[in-house]
Order: sequence, then structure tokens, then C-alpha cells
Amino acid sequence: MGTLSSLWLFSKRIATGGLIGLTISDRWFSFSPVKGFSMLPTLVPFTESSLRSLGGDVLLVEKLCLDMYKFSNGDVIILKSPTDHKQMLVKRLIALPGDWIRDPASRDIIKIPEGHCWVEGDNSAASFDSRAFGSVPLGLVKGRVTHVIWPPQRVGKIERRLPSGKISSI
Repeated sequence: MGTLSSLWLFSKRIATGGLIGLTISDRWFSFSPVKGFSMLPTLVPFTESSLRSLGGDVLLVEKLCLDMYKFSNGDVIILKSPTDHKQMLVKRLIALPGDWIRDPASRDIIKIPEGHCWVEGDNSAASFDSRAFGSVPLGLVKGRVTHVIWPPQRVGKIERRLPSGKISSI
């Protein structure tokens, strides 16, 4: 009888811990590995060779910014791909609603519509971003990257920076 009671208590604690962990992950923060080369040199992706040494970056993703879409130009964000909602992307937020930006493909200056943003990878040669698919609905943004938490030699805060000459105050 005592073993059954202990097992029930242990099961309740595991279930409670799981629910608390799920709530924290869903509302406040989560972790995400970097895949792809679009954010080099800022973020280092996991590759087959780095998997053996656990050398790719793991990111801390803050989700409190999703309340009222509290972002700033230059933030690194996690978002769902506008072309494949099963795929997650890591990009730098270049422009917010109402900002004007020069479209590199057409050389036109466009205004970012309400409810949208413009994202680009730091490694423009290897990045599938707004230059290919245009402005992105803010609803696809899933959080702001605040820190690299793995590997130990790269642990640190992700700096907000904006490439010069991208946006205009026209």
C-alpha cells in the first residue's frame, strides 16, 4: 500500500512539474538551436561536424515581447517561415510597421504595412528572408533572442544592432 501511495505522489509531482514547465515554455521563454548559416557570424549553426562536439549555438528566446509586439529595430527574433509554417527562422528585425526601407531587389523605397515587419539574416549571401518573400506578418514572430546559452565559450547577450542605410524616416 505504501509503494502505491509513493508512486501516486511521484506521478503527481512529475505531472505538476511538466505543466509548470510547459506554461513557462509557452508564455515566458524557451530554448532554440540555430540551424542554417543565415545569421553567421552572429550565430553559429549546428552542423554534422559540430553535433559531435556540441558546437552549435543554443538560444534563449524571450516571449514576453509578444504582448503588444514590443520589438525594436535590430532585435534578433525567431519566427515561422511565411512560406512554410512548419519551419522556424532566426533573423534580425530590420524594420517595423510604418518604417520605410529600400527593397534591394527593386531598389524601390517601400513602407512596411501595419501588422508587418522586415527581417534579414546577417549573412545576406546565405539568407532566405524578406528580400525574397517581402514583409512578414507580426503574428509569425514567436519571440526575441536574448542570449546564447550554449556552447560555454559563446555564452552571452545578443546585441541589438541595425545595419546602416537600411531604413529611412521619409
